[in-house]
Amino acid sequence: MFNGFNMMFPDHSRPFNTTYKCYSVSMLPGNERQDVENGGKIIMPPSALDQLTRLNVEYPMLFKLTNNKINRSTHAGVLEFVADEGKIYIPYWMMHNLLLDEGDIVQIESVSLPVAKYSKFQPQSVEFLDITNPKAVLENCLRNFACLTTGDLIAIKYNNYTYELSVLETKPGPAVTIIECDMNVEFAPPVGYTEPQKKAKEEEPMAVDPAELMPEPAGFVAFKGSGSRLDGKKKKDGSVSESAPAHRANYVRGIPDYDHPFGLLRFDRTVRKVESNEDKQEEDPFEAFKGAGFSLKKSRK
Repeated sequence: MFNGFNMMFPDHSRPFNTTYKCYSVSMLPGNERQDVENGGKIIMPPSALDQLTRLNVEYPMLFKLTNNKINRSTHAGVLEFVADEGKIYIPYWMMHNLLLDEGDIVQIESVSLPVAKYSKFQPQSVEFLDITNPKAVLENCLRNFACLTTGDLIAIKYNNYTYELSVLETKPGPAVTIIECDMNVEFAPPVGYTEPQKKAKEEEPMAVDPAELMPEPAGFVAFKGSGSRLDGKKKKDGSVSESAPAHRANYVRGIPDYDHPFGLLRFDRTVRKVESNEDKQEEDPFEAFKGAGFSLKKSRK
């Protein structure tokens, strides 16, 4: 009796779970599909859509891809249902994560994932720091993704160059969906990155001795006069000239010059050393990545 009832009203709570032969996007017949290669979504056969519509599958459709040979898995969304029957086409970076070759068997299972709140990435090369606004570039590229899985090595393309990013952490779970979410993003230092050493700044000596700015002392000053030879000959040029400056009082900072002539303006400037490229402190290119993240707002396509 119950068997006949189940046949009349099939169980719609069963998840979608099947296996396919896996191929990279480059093997997809027709024109080159860079929109698939540069994202995190897969192409499935039409029969999969027919089966999914008969099951109680939550939207958006998210899938867990597993290589049972090594028990390795990742997560993805679906872009289209135009693949040949028995085959799926996935981005090459996803095949690389699952250690799959062309034509290997992969298990596909429909899943429900929590909405992402936080994620942390680590660029795999220091060339990622050359991007003028890396946060905006990442935000734009993640719009082609549906899921993030901790431990994955995703690939994004910008200015005809492919950058690899390791997903170090995702919250609130090891796998999350990034469709229609606000997600805080942080970066770890890229692989091979070394923080520039900070050079201690040396104090520049003053070009003008403050004692020279003091007025000449008034009254008696010892040894102020000039000397002469007993034989009547002129003094040598190397000797101290008569116009040598007199001894000045010790400079005391903060005491004004009361004998300064009225109406005379004097501008005392110090000569500063022009910094060369070697003397300039090297800027830290990773400084813009530290601390704050950004809010990723993604709309469903």
